[in-house]
Amino acid sequence: MNKENNTSKTDEIGDDHILSSLDNPLRANAFETSDEDKIEIITKHFEKIMDTLGLDMSDDSLRGTPKRVAKMYVKEIFSGLDPKNEPGISLFDNNYKYDGMLIEKDIELHSLCEHHFVPIVGKVHVAYFANDHVIGLSKINRLVRHFAKRPQVQERLTMQIITKLQEVLHTEDVACIVDAKHYCVAMRGVEDTHSTTITSQFRGKFKRADVKAEFLSLIDQNLKID
Repeated sequence: MNKENNTSKTDEIGDDHILSSLDNPLRANAFETSDEDKIEIITKHFEKIMDTLGLDMSDDSLRGTPKRVAKMYVKEIFSGLDPKNEPGISLFDNNYKYDGMLIEKDIELHSLCEHHFVPIVGKVHVAYFANDHVIGLSKINRLVRHFAKRPQVQERLTMQIITKLQEVLHTEDVACIVDAKHYCVAMRGVEDTHSTTITSQFRGKFKRADVKAEFLSLIDQNLKID
């Protein structure tokens, strides 16, 4: 396949919102470079991008932008790529034998689309039925934030959240809904500022129609999800 066809295929995949795997695609040596070295390298490259766009890098307002962007990428919005930043999970014995549905709704979501590096903003709703343990409530929010702090695809993000919760809680009975606005749709291309994307996964008891309906009613989502 020639270079022109390769470029065309890449553009097509980006617009069609295809994801490659459950894991974010990373090189085997992704963490051999220190954060400080990554910041230095990104700073140089981002300065080149700005200069190529014709921006005056001697301007007081722009001079520090490459370093600020580099630090933001490594230390903040893409910090979830590094396994060392995964939050610790606090589990507590379910001593009170609570056997109802536990829901954490309206968890704020801020991520970046891996196809265009523009924002994905929305809400995440998570629910589970406890077995012997329950999870500290803030840890659910931290897990969502950890997986969101990567270049992402919403389908993958949904799967990463639910898979991790099943793993730590030792239960199949987990559900996750993500409802988000994609600024690669709002800011470019079709420039639709009103649409949102909804992804959902229902495992274990949540596959039952009555349990799924209860979950949807409790998070005030007037959705028909088969």
